[in-house]
Amino acid sequence: MTRPAGHPDADGLHIRPMRPDEIGLAIDWAAAEGWNPGLSDATCFAEVDPDGFLVAERDGVPVATVSCVNYDDRFAFLGFYMVRPELRGRGYGLRLWQAAMAHAGSRIVGLDGVVAQQDNYRKSGFSYAYANIRYGGRSAALLQSADRSGIVALADVPLSDIEASDATVFPAPRRAFLRAWIDTPGHFGRALIRDGTLAAWGVIRPCRAGYKIGPLIAEKRADAEAVVSALLSAAGDSEVFLDVPAINPEAVALAESLGLKPVFETARMYTGPIPPLRIDRVFGVTTFELG
Repeated sequence: MTRPAGHPDADGLHIRPMRPDEIGLAIDWAAAEGWNPGLSDATCFAEVDPDGFLVAERDGVPVATVSCVNYDDRFAFLGFYMVRPELRGRGYGLRLWQAAMAHAGSRIVGLDGVVAQQDNYRKSGFSYAYANIRYGGRSAALLQSADRSGIVALADVPLSDIEASDATVFPAPRRAFLRAWIDTPGHFGRALIRDGTLAAWGVIRPCRAGYKIGPLIAEKRADAEAVVSALLSAAGDSEVFLDVPAINPEAVALAESLGLKPVFETARMYTGPIPPLRIDRVFGVTTFELG
């Protein structure tokens, strides 16, 4: 942090960590910006880094938010960077950004930023990795032909197996987050087991509008389809959203086969090198806010 809690700057701006019960503020603002967060995201996000959600206040009124959660001593992820529209251009966001990056310290930081802000992120040391595309709509194809043999409840899969799979697609361990994401009421997880091995897995969760699938991890598209087919049973006829890496053509093809259409795009960016990842196994990003 750039300044201890309780010591506002000369112009009255006070930056401090949010309490877990305050994270909902950032999620409400994200909803107002059209990011469509999950109904239980705040509870899950708070498991990662209790000091990673920051708010800037003036006279006790929130003016800006940001998160920069430290997953381990090497990697952090930044999100929820927002300033109240009527207060933009006054430097509040920049000072909060600086506090967030200070919280990350020497860690490599990742983010999913709106495309229009790519140049600003580059000025802060971020480099473009690839695009993520959100697809959404009411699925016209429920993949009834998908082979669901071997599908089990994700909660019945050893967490160590899920962690090992996740380690191939995410730059840092996130055991506490994965456990919360799987166990939270309303979240519905399914996995495909083949020959005693975890071949694919995913979670669908209720959001402000419809449902989001994420993560969706599979060795091949047919495995992803089997899991998606099982997950969609939780959504009924509601809207469904799936965030896919544009550099994974099989993930894009899966989203399109569901009859979903592009909604918007983000730029995945990093401040430095990360371990090699199997993006070809990512058929659905977990969350744009925490990676």
